[in-house]
Amino acid sequence: MQSFVKQNPEPGSDRLLREAEGLFLLERALSSAGITVPQIPTRIRVDRDRLELERIEMHPASREQMRSLGEGLARLHSQPGQAYGLERDNYIGLSPQRNGWSDNWGEFFADRRLAFQIARIESSEVRHRYDTHFKRCRDSLIAFLNRGVQIPSLLHGDLWSGNVLFDRQDVWLIDPAVYFGDAEIDLAMTEMFGGFSPAFYAAYEALRPRSPEYPLKRRIYNLYHYLNHYNLFDGSYLSGCEEGVSALDETLYR
Repeated sequence: MQSFVKQNPEPGSDRLLREAEGLFLLERALSSAGITVPQIPTRIRVDRDRLELERIEMHPASREQMRSLGEGLARLHSQPGQAYGLERDNYIGLSPQRNGWSDNWGEFFADRRLAFQIARIESSEVRHRYDTHFKRCRDSLIAFLNRGVQIPSLLHGDLWSGNVLFDRQDVWLIDPAVYFGDAEIDLAMTEMFGGFSPAFYAAYEALRPRSPEYPLKRRIYNLYHYLNHYNLFDGSYLSGCEEGVSALDETLYR
């Protein structure tokens, strides 16, 4: 088996261990539900310094592969978890991601996703403005998100096109940031950098239709990713943050 070796960007940290754990959780959930698409690369070796994975020989995605991905993801999201979050913290890209368990999805997302990223903003002016705005909308945001969530679904957590690979026959998920939450946060992320194909969304919605609240939820959920990208890469993602913060206002009237 040919392999791909990923080096730890922060030597000595548990980043690669948490990534391997996320791949295992996805693989176990997919297997338990009898889902064959998508698949998870075999972990050949993992320690704190390196993660060796089965190499995927990439090819352009076919319409059938995108359809199978949408169907498989919808089936994965339909498996109910016990609570929101995850037992321990992990990572979203290069950033830490706070977890722990919660019975309240709205509080979990508000405090362990948005508030955590807002607190990491280096600019005191931007941080203060966003924090003030967040605190004004926090209660309405929590109530809005709790009305729209169905079950705790196992999420990939960082589901953009770069983290889905296609070979000649199969579809593979890599680089997860897993936890249990509202399934529509994964869907929102798929639309953040151009979106997946129409075949993907049609297949997903045939099994698991998006909620009426999804257009607003998408903007709120992607605020987490825009904040993370702003904290990692700075100014080019600020406009996405501004759009997401403005979406919080709309929860005051829902």
